[in-house]
Amino acid sequence: MADPVDMVELWRGPFLESVHRGHAVVCDGSGQILHAWGDPDQLIYPRSSCKMIQALPLIESGAAAAHGLRQEHLALACASHNGAAIHTDRVNAWLADLGMADANLRCGPQVPDDKDAKFALIRAHEEPCQVHNNCSGKHAGFLTFGKHMGWGPEYTEVDHPMQQEIRTTFSEVTGLETPGYGIDGCSAPNFATTVHGLACAMAFFATAQADGASAREKAAAALRDAMVAYPELVAGEGRACTELMRAMGGKVAIKTGAEAVFTAILPELGLGIALKIVDGTTRASECAIAAILVKLGVLDPEHPATRKRMNAIQYSRRGLEAGIIKPAVALA
Repeated sequence: MADPVDMVELWRGPFLESVHRGHAVVCDGSGQILHAWGDPDQLIYPRSSCKMIQALPLIESGAAAAHGLRQEHLALACASHNGAAIHTDRVNAWLADLGMADANLRCGPQVPDDKDAKFALIRAHEEPCQVHNNCSGKHAGFLTFGKHMGWGPEYTEVDHPMQQEIRTTFSEVTGLETPGYGIDGCSAPNFATTVHGLACAMAFFATAQADGASAREKAAAALRDAMVAYPELVAGEGRACTELMRAMGGKVAIKTGAEAVFTAILPELGLGIALKIVDGTTRASECAIAAILVKLGVLDPEHPATRKRMNAIQYSRRGLEAGIIKPAVALA
């Protein structure tokens, strides 16, 4: 088993102050590893970086078509959104179309990250709802799938037929039987895999064709295309997923996950990327994914969205230049 490698550094003045270590894999549609850092076989929880995998059965089952889901719905099913009005209005309308409401969700309430939405709640002396949860789009997708199949309401239970279907799908697209699960922040099971397995799944999404031979391939292409069509729904203004997808002109889909996991889908190159920073620091995962995308030639290193996260100057509260976050030698 290989050790994690230095991936991101924080320099303050002339001295290296902090180092973030991690694992990452770039692989093609056959599963062949083209680039690797650290241990490709490191077992991880993908967290929210795998929401597109969790959404595959929503389309494969026919539920998405039966309920008239559009690209906006599919993007939200893959989202870790800010809880802004553009997100919550759409999720509320989606629930209403299902004949359901906030109470049917099982993701739990969350204070929205969007400042306007958060301050509006404070001014109104209101508590956040489950629809403000960053995973509410994924859970609306779960509810759609469950209604279509006629399943019971407790869809986050690991022995619920929905989660068993997702587990099977997850193992098939990663190429590895998952060894187990943990409970994600939204209360749904999150199935473990290796960094290589997660990259293989992303490469499947990258090589999937909209007119593919299988329902799964068509579903993967639809979810990928929805993400790049609506980057603002996948995350939100100011967020890495949204800004970096825009910077790449809709040619690459990327998705963050809690505890510093990141995935990327590169259709033109037919490649998938997965990375995990072992200390769980978001600033490091954002810098690392940007560095890998730059290395592969799909992201401009000088684009403002890139420089916000990679080779990013750190300032004091008075605006003095104090340091820099940059890729370590392995990624530079």
